[in-house]
Amino acid sequence: MTDRKDALKLPTQPKVFGFYVDGKNHGQGHREMSERKSPGHGVPVTRAPLCTKEDLDNAVNVAKNTFQSGVWSNISGAERADVLLKAAAGIRDRLEEIAYWETLETGKPISQCRDEIGGAAGHYEYAAGVARTLHGETFNNLGDKMIGLVTRQPIGVIGLITPWNFPFIILAERIPYMLAAGCTIVAKPAEVTPTSTLIMAEILTQAGLPNGVFNVVTGLGSVIGQAMAEHENIDVLSFTGSIDVGRRVLLASAGNFKKTCLELGGKNPQIVFADADLEDAADGVVFGTCFNAGQCCVSGSRLIVESSIAEEFEKLLVEKFAKVRLGDVLEPDTQLGAIVTDEHQAKILSYVDTGLKEGAKLACGGEVAEIAGGRFIRPTLLTKVTNDMVVAREEIFGPVLAMITFETLDEAMEIANDNIFGLAASIWTKNIDKAVATMRRVEAGRTWVNTTIAGGPELPIGGFKQSGSGRETGVYGVEEYTEVKSIHIEIGKRDPWVN
Repeated sequence: MTDRKDALKLPTQPKVFGFYVDGKNHGQGHREMSERKSPGHGVPVTRAPLCTKEDLDNAVNVAKNTFQSGVWSNISGAERADVLLKAAAGIRDRLEEIAYWETLETGKPISQCRDEIGGAAGHYEYAAGVARTLHGETFNNLGDKMIGLVTRQPIGVIGLITPWNFPFIILAERIPYMLAAGCTIVAKPAEVTPTSTLIMAEILTQAGLPNGVFNVVTGLGSVIGQAMAEHENIDVLSFTGSIDVGRRVLLASAGNFKKTCLELGGKNPQIVFADADLEDAADGVVFGTCFNAGQCCVSGSRLIVESSIAEEFEKLLVEKFAKVRLGDVLEPDTQLGAIVTDEHQAKILSYVDTGLKEGAKLACGGEVAEIAGGRFIRPTLLTKVTNDMVVAREEIFGPVLAMITFETLDEAMEIANDNIFGLAASIWTKNIDKAVATMRRVEAGRTWVNTTIAGGPELPIGGFKQSGSGRETGVYGVEEYTEVKSIHIEIGKRDPWVN
């Protein structure tokens, strides 16, 4: 385990990982390796195998045989809960180690990683409770000769594809709920951020999860991810990522009509009314823009602000953006992390250029910051934006905020909902009537009032429109991975049909 003192230093050489199937680590063998360089430092930090389709087939067969054996799918909710609670304790025991590697692979600040790892443990604890309380229904209104039952049972083998921006917390928003339902899992982490998923596999085995219930196959999305979407023996596919890849996943899943749970992109509005606490709203908007350097599906990247306060609010934002602390991501005080790859950094900056060409004005940022040998972009505010501009319609996935003004609540709603995405929204007002009216009308699966990017395991997450389908976390997150069965039981002797 890496302690806090060591966690603040770069590794002297990349740590080498294998992949994890049937409760065991498997080494490189004949496979090529993928090397990850720290986005915050530009030095190699980890290496992991690029698995083959044959490796995936083996992992799926293991998961299927394990499911059919009943060692997990047929045991009691209490027994599943016991494993999930031990897994939560295991996460807390290895928090510093997981946060360290997560920081090095993702480029997010160490303080954010520590918070996320701690929050992840809470999902396992919550799912443990749901495992014990998951239930069906009885229908005692069918007459004296019949009783009806509705039961929930685990669907089967789940293919889980997770992204690079939140590799551990998104894992925690899926795995414990799938396990609480009684399913088995084959997970494919993003090829640039495999480490925390592999550590989680070890933690689950040590917590008493039977071999073969949770398996990790590392590799490329174009190879392993595509094969998972097409695989005949995967019953459900959970994918988090871009809308373009999500569309390909959905089409590929038609082979065996597998159920898909998709969390895709967002162009999430932050709606600020004139009667809001402007200091609070500005702080929230800046946080919603800078959290994980804007590389966040629920990032508040569209600011929709009432015209009468737009000038004052812009000034507040510029002041607060200037105070956001950039620095080495291994330093606890750093607030804004690094950009995942050179290609993504170039893409973000190209969006800023496009916005300026379309007529937007640069209020602050829009430039690279040279820090610790890594990739950083200063927080960027574009004003004079209209909702038809590219920067207002497409997901930039960086610390870039597009500011649009409105006059009336109806206009604010028209702007907010005029987008293919519907993942999240934030509303800033001290008027309860206005807050409720806006909350009801905005098209977003997650909606916050006078806060942003908040919450825990209790409530479900997911999107409207092209932001995805299905729900994760909460009781809904367990039910998502169950099949509903209707059962009619006749009592007594049958009334003869043939006399």
